[in-house]
Amino acid sequence: MNLKERARNLKTDIPAIFIAMKKKETSIAAKIIAVLTIVYTLSPIDLIPDFIPVLGFLDDIIVLPALVALTIRMIPPDCFEACRKEAEGLWSGGKPKKWYYALPIVALWLLIVFFIVRAVLKGV
Repeated sequence: MNLKERARNLKTDIPAIFIAMKKKETSIAAKIIAVLTIVYTLSPIDLIPDFIPVLGFLDDIIVLPALVALTIRMIPPDCFEACRKEAEGLWSGGKPKKWYYALPIVALWLLIVFFIVRAVLKGV
């Protein structure tokens, strides 16, 4: 499978993960990873901001597909195939952007800044 096909599959796989998250066949661990994947996907703020050269696009190229692949592996194959069929065309108008999905990313950045400031103040 080439890169274009994988990118095209993400448009169906991410909504399928969202649907699988609600199924009883999906394990608790898979649901937790699925929630993280969906929140990261829908968040308008990236873990690594896009304005940082090279690194800014790494999360779009590596982190998101890795989260999707991990989540898919944790969901039973027959359940995921049914969810994939149900998800076809679900986000055809583009992914929804909800600002409250950015809260976990903002919280992570605030935590990082807190620890950096704390380390600097202890060093002074």
